[in-house]
Amino acid sequence: MAFGGALLRFGQTGLRLLEFACAAIVLGIYSYFLSVEADKNIHIPAWQKAVEGMSGAACLYLIFCVLLTLFLGGIRFFAFIAILLDLCFVGCFAAIAYYTRHGANSCKGVVNTPLGTGLSGQAAPGAGDWGYVCSLNTACFAVSIVNIFLFLVTAAVQFLLARHHQKEKRYGPSPSNNYTSGTGRRAFWKRGNRKAARGTRDAEMATTGAAPANYGHGTTVRPSHETGMTGSTMHNAGHQPFESEPKYGQPGYGNNGIAPAHHNVTSGTNY
Repeated sequence: MAFGGALLRFGQTGLRLLEFACAAIVLGIYSYFLSVEADKNIHIPAWQKAVEGMSGAACLYLIFCVLLTLFLGGIRFFAFIAILLDLCFVGCFAAIAYYTRHGANSCKGVVNTPLGTGLSGQAAPGAGDWGYVCSLNTACFAVSIVNIFLFLVTAAVQFLLARHHQKEKRYGPSPSNNYTSGTGRRAFWKRGNRKAARGTRDAEMATTGAAPANYGHGTTVRPSHETGMTGSTMHNAGHQPFESEPKYGQPGYGNNGIAPAHHNVTSGTNY
């Protein structure tokens, strides 16, 4: 994987973790609010349930994003889905920021919180006072604003990941990759064998077509009996044909191609 692609993937993963942390803060705080309201029999407004649902959906989505970005980041189909969902969650966290807008006010004096209204120093339902409840709502408002910008950034990075993945395909210029060509991906265990494979290929090409030194000088070669061309029918381009290995019962059988020694027998001379 090229350095640029690795930087984009790990950078996108870091941004996804930040988004998850922000969404988890909202989910945890509003889960606390809802549990207190249910325990004290306080009416639960629909907008609080909406905040709980949107933050929970964002957490679930971001868990998949962290996992899929490392392994499938940049694939066009998944990139399109991720960009679309990122823009949807921009709207979700804009709505959360609107619903928690009272958190932008001061948490001193009379405060307006999701659990009700009261003086900051007085005890509130659940743990802490009304000022503490107000500060929790302020935290939700702050992280929702942060997540609006983070989702816009991750949508842009996702587009860059898809574009980089398209250029890094192995295929040459074509309409499918916008007439671009990349370096291609090689498995890491094959990258070091490129020079060795090239040297082996060059050595094989250098020896291709080389004939033995004693070619055409009575070399005993066993011809293939699976073809229609044998030593008796093949003229060997005008050269002396190869000698066939003698068969059982024929002279020279068992000599492994070594011609039997000829003994000169001189006739006896009568003195």
